[in-house]
Amino acid sequence: MPQIGAKLKEMRRRRGLGVRELAARSGISHSSISMIERDRMSPSIDTLSAILDALGTTLTGFFSDLQSALPYAPFYAASEFVEIGKVDAISYRMIGVNHPNRQLLVLHETYAPGADTGEAFSHAAQEAGMVTRGAVELTVGSEARVLKEGDGYYFDSRIPHRFRNVADGRSEILSAITPPTY
Repeated sequence: MPQIGAKLKEMRRRRGLGVRELAARSGISHSSISMIERDRMSPSIDTLSAILDALGTTLTGFFSDLQSALPYAPFYAASEFVEIGKVDAISYRMIGVNHPNRQLLVLHETYAPGADTGEAFSHAAQEAGMVTRGAVELTVGSEARVLKEGDGYYFDSRIPHRFRNVADGRSEILSAITPPTY
């Protein structure tokens, strides 16, 4: 999705920020920001979120603005899913990035062996999903359970939660978050 870099650069310039100043505010190296702006590097969701926070916006707002420049279609080939994670650790492939007025974030998540979302986190949303391959340990608050292929979950995302792949191979989840705040 080449518009991410151009849009970030436009937002930075509108705010009168240099690359180094944005780097200092976001905690992301100036070289990474420069590469992202030139579409030489695809940012992880954490990196993009840090940059957007420093620019005073959110992932939701950023992608809402970005989607208005894209044509809308109700169908998406697998090759059209947008990667917003890290392919070698936890891949989050987003379905329907250009859907107008999107109220739902739908993700195809792939967890490498041993991958872990890290310390429990929370955000204002509801989250549901189904394990389609492997086994994932999900912790929500003080409760934890290993979910295997075909098992699912639904919880209030304001409760701190964490995902961890406990299978020998890759694990996959099809998930939905509303509103799309993650």
